[in-house]
Amino acid sequence: MSQTIATPPTIRLDSDVIGRPVSRTDGAAKVSGAAKYAAEYNVPNLWHGYIVSSPIAKGKITKIDAAAVLAIPGVQQVFSHENVPSLAWFDRSYKDDIAPGGSPFRPLHNADVLFSMQPVALVVAETFELARYAASVLRIEYAVDEDFNTDLEKARAAGKGFDAPKGKPGFLPPPKPKGDADKAFKAAPHQVEAAYTHHTQHHNPMEMFASTVEWLGDGKKLKIYDKTQGAGNTQQYISKIFGLSKEEAWVISKYTGGAFGSGLRPQYQSFLAVLAALELAHSVRVSMTRQQMFSMGHRAHTIQDLKLAADDQGYLQALEHHAFAETSQFENETETVVNWSGILYKCANTKFSYELAKVDVNTPADMRAPGAATGSFAIECAIDELAYKAGVDPLEFRRLNYTYRDPTEDKPFSSKRLLDCYQEGATRFGWDQRTPEPRSMREGNMLVGWGMATGCWDAAMQKTAAKASLTAAGHLTVSSATNDIGTGTYTIMTQVAAQTLGLPMADVTAVLGDTTLPPAPVQGGSWTAASTGSAVQAACQELGKKLLKLAQKMADSPLKGIAFEDVQFVDGHLRANEDIDRSVAIADVLATSGEATVEAESGAEPNPVNMLKYSMHSHNAVFVEVKVDEDLGTVHVTRVVNAVAAGRVLNPKTARSQVLGGTVWGISMALMEETFLDNNLGRYMNHNYAEYHVPVNADIHKIDVILVEEEDDHLNPLGVKGIGEIGMLGVAAAVANAVYHATGKRVRDLPLTIDKLL
Repeated sequence: MSQTIATPPTIRLDSDVIGRPVSRTDGAAKVSGAAKYAAEYNVPNLWHGYIVSSPIAKGKITKIDAAAVLAIPGVQQVFSHENVPSLAWFDRSYKDDIAPGGSPFRPLHNADVLFSMQPVALVVAETFELARYAASVLRIEYAVDEDFNTDLEKARAAGKGFDAPKGKPGFLPPPKPKGDADKAFKAAPHQVEAAYTHHTQHHNPMEMFASTVEWLGDGKKLKIYDKTQGAGNTQQYISKIFGLSKEEAWVISKYTGGAFGSGLRPQYQSFLAVLAALELAHSVRVSMTRQQMFSMGHRAHTIQDLKLAADDQGYLQALEHHAFAETSQFENETETVVNWSGILYKCANTKFSYELAKVDVNTPADMRAPGAATGSFAIECAIDELAYKAGVDPLEFRRLNYTYRDPTEDKPFSSKRLLDCYQEGATRFGWDQRTPEPRSMREGNMLVGWGMATGCWDAAMQKTAAKASLTAAGHLTVSSATNDIGTGTYTIMTQVAAQTLGLPMADVTAVLGDTTLPPAPVQGGSWTAASTGSAVQAACQELGKKLLKLAQKMADSPLKGIAFEDVQFVDGHLRANEDIDRSVAIADVLATSGEATVEAESGAEPNPVNMLKYSMHSHNAVFVEVKVDEDLGTVHVTRVVNAVAAGRVLNPKTARSQVLGGTVWGISMALMEETFLDNNLGRYMNHNYAEYHVPVNADIHKIDVILVEEEDDHLNPLGVKGIGEIGMLGVAAAVANAVYHATGKRVRDLPLTIDKLL
């Protein structure tokens, strides 16, 4: 695989499809039901597995009595640690691509129970209903270890914290201290010292995790339909555990009904389904229940301590940010939590730290804008508090402390249009009409509050490959193993390909989510548009070079002697830039060549020089209006303006949808989301959609998205930053800040519920 460095062919503006608000190419399949998800593939003669979950938080399995279950007609097997074969997985040497440091959880490995709802058995039967009933008959006895702890605050009080290790790839340790933050804090006239907390949150995508494993009857060959954010990651996981070749572990994931980070690592139903299929030499499906979805990863319960100080003009004098987060007993899950404070604001005296504490829960996992959603809530609320103490408007305070360089790495930003986000967002919102005093704005019995906050997210790119194939009939197919988790990847692949080769979108098909395609990383981190888009562009350029060579072989070719960089692809033709009358139709090129298909494969990867030279981030500014019932304490978010600068926008329609979704999630994080943990049982108690609250239509009102124009030549060939995460950032803090402006009450513990206001 090679990275193209050729200049993209010039394309007329009236042929541009990049930048247009194109509807999703996969939309019709989704609304008609033609799009199949992991648990929807109709595999012949399929058996079903039902997972049995532990009722205890810590201890050992002392006895499993499966006799009564196996006696039920139609039950095929009960798998547990007692009959699982020796696997490569159990040598404790393997970790998947994005695993944190430590020893990954191994389902059915031994008799140990490490967390509540841990999978301890799998019942396989001829139907799902029979498997579920049989699982209720299975009898398992446990020896409970009473010395367990699931309480992060208890662990902190006991001094159980330790400095977060390097952990998984992508984790950035806290920046080194600068100046003397303690001394500067004490000397400053305006100070804020406070703790900010959010409790455990769970991803809760609509589609539950499932794996349908089709036994192909050819040796050990399997066709695995998996819910995942990375078909290649699942394939690597399965092949290494079970000693299979890539051909024997064929993974397909064409559509994903939401994941938000929960599908970055393969979940345990994949292991269980493949185990059963191999042992029984039969096709098996394993689907999690909604309750079992709460036994996977989650956004870690985190406590943050901040100390900020400013002078009388509102300039930051000291900034200290410490985070204390949970991890499991067997892995060190790490997030980049505190670093964002140092990236966003200019301050000469800073100190950052990040600790973990091991508690008896499953390993936390990446959840939309991991680390940043946690860290931005705390710093943006603290900034708001300090602005009030200094007597400076919160927006003006941020402008005063704006930085044009990344202070944590002392690098210039590759681009940064945050000031434009502030300006455009404030103008659209009408921020200048705000009266600064808390409780100074009202409508009847409703206290009105206006708050704002900002956000920052990495602009990343990963090494990715793609293939382009053009038939003699003029239809182009572009393919890559990347996933589409609902972000619009099918659509932007089609747009990039159509524009690069000057074809109508109707003549382009994007194919993805299959490990037989060119390799791609997991879809996450807001890097897929930059990575897959650039790879598709590179593959189409390579195909374009082949077309030019074929065109130049034609008799009396008008393109003889012209370099690829001097050719444009427009309306199905190859044309000379300086003389468009020198033109050849692509259809004629293919017909003359006699080639049935012309193909090319290429890829793209980050520019290491630019990565060392620049700090690359997207930014946003969020303005929120809330109305709080003065008597009841109910909070309604009535209006949001979210202004985002995220490089080149490939599709304003899908980009806006991403920001809308992120904004809704930010409102949800602020007002609703919390998984209640009974520390006496070590168990999540509201593990269902009825009691784990997320917004419904009636909770969401006007959301105005502004996509601020931003050019960046340093990121990738397309100038794309990615927009999936940034839209969520700043929203929770802006809601909390608006509630303070409305009520005069500071709530530093999310979610911001009625009891905390009354």
